[in-house]
Amino acid sequence: MPDEPSTLRDDHLRRRSFLKSVGIATATTALGMVSTWHLAYGAALTKAQREKLTPDDIIDLMKKGNQRFRLGKESPHDYLAQQKASAKGQYPTAIILSCIDSRAPAETIMDLGIGDCFNARVAGNIANDDILGSMEFACKVAGAKIVLVMGHTACGAIKGAIDRVQLGNLTGLLAKIQSAVDATSYQGERSAKNYAFVDAVARKNVELTMAGIHSRSAVIAELETTGAVKIAGAMYSVESGVVDFLAFAPRP
Repeated sequence: MPDEPSTLRDDHLRRRSFLKSVGIATATTALGMVSTWHLAYGAALTKAQREKLTPDDIIDLMKKGNQRFRLGKESPHDYLAQQKASAKGQYPTAIILSCIDSRAPAETIMDLGIGDCFNARVAGNIANDDILGSMEFACKVAGAKIVLVMGHTACGAIKGAIDRVQLGNLTGLLAKIQSAVDATSYQGERSAKNYAFVDAVARKNVELTMAGIHSRSAVIAELETTGAVKIAGAMYSVESGVVDFLAFAPRP
């Protein structure tokens, strides 16, 4: 069978071509999923890229980023490139209000980079007047489309509010969380030693903070009404690494 070597050789070439094509397609798909957020792994988000994203798109990207974080498959950030690319302008997609807790850095746990989001951090993720002003700047002036309030489990500020801790300026801060403690429906021990109750209060605090942002900021409420901005909430588990986005009924 004199043509057998040629046949085998042709089969081998076809197999190599097929595998190469599959490899390229797989790599392109994987790169596309990541570069939706970071173009070529390096450059900061551009205005054109942000304008193509809806508020729901941005939340979906945050969810996917958190999944990558939990799996240990974070994007290969080139922070120096992002810093240089964003030096002359920033186009963040969101303003995140989170707690100062060292275990809950929002950018890290949602696999975000330099220029992706504004991040306001204060114990107990409360929204005082200064925070509201910062949010209004982020959304109305700088174009952010998501206002995300993110609480977390085992929150020390929540524990302090439950125990009515008195300590310098912290006293006044914790007083702002007291309404969440009082509004939390819970069957069981209502103490800071009961972590299930602490987490229930933290969740209620997120809900009340979201409602407060809407009612106390006419600027953000108007943007929300037109669909330009979405107020969202989340709870981060310091034990599992999961960011749980909370479901709320649409506002009238």
